Amino acid sequence: MLRSLLALAFALSALHAQAARVTTALESAWRFQRADVAGAEVPDFDDAAWSTVALPHTYNVPDGETGGSPYRGAAWYRRGLDIAPGGATRRFLEFDAATLAADVWVNGRHAGRHEGGYARFRFDITALLRPGPNVVAVRVDNGKLPHVAPLAGDFTVFGGLIRPVRLIETPQAHIELLDHGGPGVRVDIEQLSAERARLQLQVRLRNDGDQPVERQLRLTLRDAAGRSVAQQSQSLRLAPGAPITATATLDVRQPHLWQGIADPYLYRLSAELMDARSVADTVQLPVGLRQFGVDPQRGFLLNGKPYPLHGVNYFHAGRPGRGVAVGPAEIDEDLRLLMDLGLTGLRLVHYQHPAYTYERADQLGLVVWTEIPLNALMAETAAFRDNIQAQLRELIRQNRHHASVAVWGVGNEVYRSDEPIRALLADLHALAKQEDPSRLTTYAHCCAPDDHPMALQTDLASYNRYWGWYDGEFKDIGPWADKLHARMPDKPIGLGEFGAGASVVQQEDPPRRPEPGGRWHPEQYQALFHETYAAEVARRPFLWGSFIWLGFDHAAANRHEGDTTGRNDKGLVSYDRRHLKDAYHLMRAWWSRQPVLHLTSKRLVQRPAGLVDIKAYSNARQATLEVNGKGMGTVDVVDRIARWPGVVLEAGRAVLKVTDDRGSADGVEWEIGKLGETAKTGETGKSGETGEVGGPAR
Repeated sequence: MLRSLLALAFALSALHAQAARVTTALESAWRFQRADVAGAEVPDFDDAAWSTVALPHTYNVPDGETGGSPYRGAAWYRRGLDIAPGGATRRFLEFDAATLAADVWVNGRHAGRHEGGYARFRFDITALLRPGPNVVAVRVDNGKLPHVAPLAGDFTVFGGLIRPVRLIETPQAHIELLDHGGPGVRVDIEQLSAERARLQLQVRLRNDGDQPVERQLRLTLRDAAGRSVAQQSQSLRLAPGAPITATATLDVRQPHLWQGIADPYLYRLSAELMDARSVADTVQLPVGLRQFGVDPQRGFLLNGKPYPLHGVNYFHAGRPGRGVAVGPAEIDEDLRLLMDLGLTGLRLVHYQHPAYTYERADQLGLVVWTEIPLNALMAETAAFRDNIQAQLRELIRQNRHHASVAVWGVGNEVYRSDEPIRALLADLHALAKQEDPSRLTTYAHCCAPDDHPMALQTDLASYNRYWGWYDGEFKDIGPWADKLHARMPDKPIGLGEFGAGASVVQQEDPPRRPEPGGRWHPEQYQALFHETYAAEVARRPFLWGSFIWLGFDHAAANRHEGDTTGRNDKGLVSYDRRHLKDAYHLMRAWWSRQPVLHLTSKRLVQRPAGLVDIKAYSNARQATLEVNGKGMGTVDVVDRIARWPGVVLEAGRAVLKVTDDRGSADGVEWEIGKLGETAKTGETGKSGETGEVGGPAR
């Protein structure tokens, strides 16, 4: 009986906590018009002729995906909002992102303006609401605003309410919601060892009532099984109006460390504001106990030990016909593909990503470099400086609790090298350190000498290098890294970007070197590029990290190259996620712990008779090739490549089968024509490849 009563009390307590802060998704029933409509903020404005859309939504489909000049300007969203009467309640509108600037009205009264397209923001709309029906109107503008970053960039700026919108209701006394979009709770790891972890906590609280109130703040850290491992409570008197910050210390004995992909263990912190015995407000955060560091000789360190950090650059999970207006399902699909690749890190470019991406990175054990949209251009104005600093502060306040986040990026490829950009990068580094001394900073450098002051303002030096694509040769990457490391032995250096374009419908074996801006980007050339880079990077453990450009093809309206206008095709996976390029399988052979065996050039089905060099990517020791049942020999796998040079293919059908010393197999059927034909095609052949990679995200 007692057990039943305790269970009932616990359930009622959980319901109380749930009822104290109520979050309502505002996804449907938005009226939309892609135009700057005068008077659209007025409650009785007639929007009957507007279209009806659901969030997330962008107004740059298809023009943001097909090249040319996508619409960049204002658009309007309107929606009804019913409010129940009664209750001493605060109400906030929460936007996960609105590109690039948003003005919000409630019942014709201006609630606020936010500038910056990729961070969460909230407005307190309590005083603007009335019981019963209300009208929310939002003017979104993705035009080129002279003081709002990004001012430029090699990607489409999709306009719209591209992420969810919510109504949040809290008591008058609550955990702060107006802290630059952050959770109102800060967690710092003060000490960490195998015996003990000490956490320093800060909780921002606000009383929006007109009388002081007595409350209790209860902080509880629970392990992955839900057991309390540390708890502290304190009584507080909250004066009306002014926010306060409560501090606390939690000690954890024999902490279970967050160990990257090997063991991404997470605790859960709950901050509960108690009114007598009831939970008046609560915030819960994942907590991973770990330490990051970088050694100029040994590379990236996780919990004091070398941790090879390799991965890809990842844009928002865009999809054809939807742009960046996607959700958790698409992010999960991307992360399944990337985890099967075997990476250990992600660079989230070139702006703040959806909150769900960081949450999943915590759970999967991925180490994250995330950055603000200081990209290509800057403005020498106080307004621009204020905006980019505000975006950095939002990025940090909203994501500093995530175990996965190791590096704050303060910019990427600004095409100038004078004193104003050096000073701006120095100021952004200082702000990041002020906001979060525990993490590292970097800037992705491209366009001035490697040891230029603008490249060295941050903790880590990161370089975007494309030898073998835009200039130079593949083999230049190794000597470059050695010379730079010798010149700056005490500065951690890494590769922020490297890659080459590839179309799965453009095939040439062996490939000629393409023109980067040209229309011919054969898949085989990208594979050659990464064959060299992968081996050279692996031989240089001093590189603090290396990130391939790009995980997935993405929309770039300014590009007119490869097989599709409006596309950056350097991804290891196609924009629609249907095709895994050969380079994907190469990197999987380098990074994955699972057996990998993949015959290359399988899409080039129609070939001329004669001699051909055949390759397979593998992480086995040896591989064996058969053609039409005839053995072509067993060869050693060197730098993840098995090679059979000069194999004779005769006219007719050629069935290729490759096996390795672990029992893995792969194969393809080619159609061999007469001598003198060219091994080149712009069409996809039937190779049996589905483009699917099995297994859930790990």
